[in-house]
Amino acid sequence: MLEALHRERERLVAQIGALTHNHSAIVEASDLVAVDDEHDPEGATIAFERAQVAALLRDSRVLLAELDAAQARVEDLSYGRCVSCGAPISPARLAALPSTPTCIACAS
Repeated sequence: MLEALHRERERLVAQIGALTHNHSAIVEASDLVAVDDEHDPEGATIAFERAQVAALLRDSRVLLAELDAAQARVEDLSYGRCVSCGAPISPARLAALPSTPTCIACAS
């Protein structure tokens, strides 16, 4: 499980780097062109792409924070126990969602 947390964290850090680069490139490209988002079909596409990448970046940062919280639980020896009820989290659930803080019963 710890390896899964580490691999997922590395993947997310790389993804955040790529998304940050993509977002910066979109913003930079749109700054170079006088675009009227409301009336220019190209402008609407650029605005959509910028918003989409920003949302993906925000979601990736949330996932990274969840992984960091899971790592903190590993360090304080509470990883694998539900933060709500204290019951063990099933290995299958941890394999599917390594950063989950709750058992399946408390997640519903």
